[in-house]
Amino acid sequence: MPKRKSTHAEEPAAEPRRRSMRLQNTEDEPEPVAEVSLKAGKKSAKKEVEERAVKKGKALKAYEETGKDERVSKKSRPSRAKPEAVTKKPSTPAKKAIEKATKRDETKKASPSLAAEESTEKNYWLMKAEPETRYENGVDVKFSIDDLAAKTEPEPWDGIRNYAARNNLRAMKKGDLAFFYHSNCKEPGIMGTMEIVQEHSPDLSAHDPTAPYYDPKSKPSDPKWSVVHVKFRHKFTVPITLKELKELGAPGKPLGNMQLIKQSRLSVSKVSAAEWEFLEALAVEKGNEYIVPLEITIDPEWLAKYEAEVPVCSYPCPTPDDDEDL
Repeated sequence: MPKRKSTHAEEPAAEPRRRSMRLQNTEDEPEPVAEVSLKAGKKSAKKEVEERAVKKGKALKAYEETGKDERVSKKSRPSRAKPEAVTKKPSTPAKKAIEKATKRDETKKASPSLAAEESTEKNYWLMKAEPETRYENGVDVKFSIDDLAAKTEPEPWDGIRNYAARNNLRAMKKGDLAFFYHSNCKEPGIMGTMEIVQEHSPDLSAHDPTAPYYDPKSKPSDPKWSVVHVKFRHKFTVPITLKELKELGAPGKPLGNMQLIKQSRLSVSKVSAAEWEFLEALAVEKGNEYIVPLEITIDPEWLAKYEAEVPVCSYPCPTPDDDEDL
């Protein structure tokens, strides 16, 4: 069967291939311009080398005659001036902070007594105790502000078995003040004030199996718990109740950031200076007449005996997540 012809028109026969335009042009043109410029460059470079040699010869001759080398080396060339380092100016808040710190340091240098006052600045605390009978390990742990007022010697604040509360005890300094708070009773609240008279030392009751808060994990050689010694100062005739504290601890209120409100189960908590002043003013406003505090002096014999019983040790400070008193 014959093959079917294509419907396209037949193409004319191809003409003989022409030489490339580039090759054609190069045959007709004279010597390239680039080659001419290269030759000219070689001539000028040669001339420059000759001129340098002449200058060098003159300088060498002058050196032989005068002893001065007039050739300019790289080392003798004047160096370009380095741009001055641009110091970044502190932002406005940082500048104010720097000025404030500088002014404070200058004031301290001018007035050493001011620096001493800052280092002895008081801190404030709130410490809870249970005024109603409750037995722990067969021992009644009742302790009220009246019990503290009846003491004639500094009272150890023992039985703390919470790490956050214990760390607050260890942060206390002699002369700090604390609110006495009645807890776990019908009418919880702030009942008065007391003073820290002896800084932290090991809580020996943790090693006594008959004590209410005995801790077998705490060893005399490596005690876990601490006590401070306190003395009575004032009793409020009209206490500041927990209900009032909660109302004043709402967001935006004067006690909105108080640790007692934020960590209500903590038995020893921090109180800021502003919170302390506010609560004392509130106590007076409620009609409290401060009871004259008992004048308690630390007996030197008692202090010597106590220090002899307390072992010297280092205090490890683990910080478990558990925030409740045991």
